Amino acid sequence: MLLLFETAAGYALFKVLKEGKLQEAEDLSADFSTPEGARKVVKLKAFSKFDNTTEALAAAAALVDSKLSKGLKKFLKKNAEGDTLAVLDSKLGNNIKEKLNIPCIFSNGVMELTRGVRSQLQGLISGLAGQDLTPMSLGLSHSLSRYKLKFSPDKVDTMIVQAIGLLDDLDKELNTYAMRVREWYGWHFPEMTKIVADNIKYAKAIKLMGTRENAAERDFSGIPLEEEEESHLKDAAVISMGTEISAEDMMNIEALCDQVIALAEYRGQLFDYLKSRMQAIAPNLTVLVGELVGARLIAHAGSLINLAKHPASTVQILGAEKALFRALKTKHETPKYGLIYHASLIGQAAPKFKGKISRVLAAKCSLSIRVDALGESADATIGLDSRSKVESRLRQLEGKLLGSESAQPRGKAEPQKYDAARQGASGALLTAPQAYNADADVVMEPAKPDKKKKKRAAETEANGTAEQPEQKKKKKKAAAAADTVAETADTLAALAASDLPVQEEEDGAQAVEPAERKKKKKKKQAEDSEAADAAEAAPEKKKKKKSERYFEGAAAAAGSDDAPAADKPKKKKKKTKE
Repeated sequence: MLLLFETAAGYALFKVLKEGKLQEAEDLSADFSTPEGARKVVKLKAFSKFDNTTEALAAAAALVDSKLSKGLKKFLKKNAEGDTLAVLDSKLGNNIKEKLNIPCIFSNGVMELTRGVRSQLQGLISGLAGQDLTPMSLGLSHSLSRYKLKFSPDKVDTMIVQAIGLLDDLDKELNTYAMRVREWYGWHFPEMTKIVADNIKYAKAIKLMGTRENAAERDFSGIPLEEEEESHLKDAAVISMGTEISAEDMMNIEALCDQVIALAEYRGQLFDYLKSRMQAIAPNLTVLVGELVGARLIAHAGSLINLAKHPASTVQILGAEKALFRALKTKHETPKYGLIYHASLIGQAAPKFKGKISRVLAAKCSLSIRVDALGESADATIGLDSRSKVESRLRQLEGKLLGSESAQPRGKAEPQKYDAARQGASGALLTAPQAYNADADVVMEPAKPDKKKKKRAAETEANGTAEQPEQKKKKKKAAAAADTVAETADTLAALAASDLPVQEEEDGAQAVEPAERKKKKKKKQAEDSEAADAAEAAPEKKKKKKSERYFEGAAAAAGSDDAPAADKPKKKKKKTKE
């Protein structure tokens, strides 16, 4: 029986000297405790060394996939025919048996035997030292890891991170230099700033023209400037209000223009390089959001693998971390988008739909990033499908808006199809209207009055009739009081007009006594009549409700409006008594 053993240096075949040990798997650890004990169990029969790392990687990759490589096939044909072969992988054993007709076995005893051989490998293979085997194993493991991950130099995303960073720096520097050129040359030719809006064309025009006096002689079609801009520029150069500059000043301005033009050209080359890198590394992401936005997302995450680990919600707000944490701290609304806002699909959406489209786009971007980072295909089919779905979602949202607001027909109404059932007086009815049926009318019976309401109405009527004699009595009392006041006034006037002298107060009092007695008698009679009326009305007042008492008080106040006028003279009379 032979044992197949794979190492980083090559294939090895060991002759099993004690086949019975395979059944006693527990005792094998004691036999392989020393190199001498291991040599009593197995003995090296043949060894096939790998020539280079590529061959070792191909052999290791084939063994991982349980495939029979060409080198192993030749090695087994030469050294293992006619013997039973012990292997670690049952699938590999089946392939060897089918292709080479070599019987193979796989069991727990084989696994224990292989473990023992690995522990004493340096003692069993004489030409293989430990210092040589360790770097071989390390190099082969690295190569196998790259192979499993389909590693390629074209997939290095570090170049994208550096390129997009440099591109942003170039944009800042280019903008600064261009503004400096405009400000510097604007002292000599200020009108040119409004005529030529593009910074690169502005620098090229200065480089071609020099001072403004040469503008009429130059042809600006090579910059290129439009005919209208060129004519305006030449007209403005004749009537310019700028100051004169020396040749040395003009030379320095032209040197700065050279820097601006050179930076613009280098930026264009760098952008082309970034586009090619993005197409190679992240084609699906590039299709969805473009080269610049995709590169900024990768740079912000650190690498394509790190970006693939982010969920869609993180991809959506990547770049808006400050706004997110500020919103969480102040308990306001969180941001809806970050760097992804600059994608063309979100720019096409209406402001009210940007949040929804950014959420859909972030979900598709997350899927595309994972395909680009871990997938094997280099085409952008998933990115194209995802973009079409996002566009259809955008059209769906816009269609809802059109259907609700602007999809109503305008202009003249379209003629309707002929329908005999809709013709005649009732064009809008499919069936003829029925005639009016008077018998179907329902006559409403008068509602029965409520018992409580009847009772209240009766009480109010009784109160009204009871109040009328009381009001008459009060009026009679007021008239009698007015008569007494008039009589006393007349007597006082008669005494004052008489010529008799009043010697003492007692004589005056005696003259007034008859009138006062009459008044007291009338007053007592009035008080007696009021007391009798009050005694009769006492039981009725107890039965009355608060609302009825309120109405009685109001009626009494209305009936005694003349009473105050009659009370005032009484006060004057009291004064006369005193």
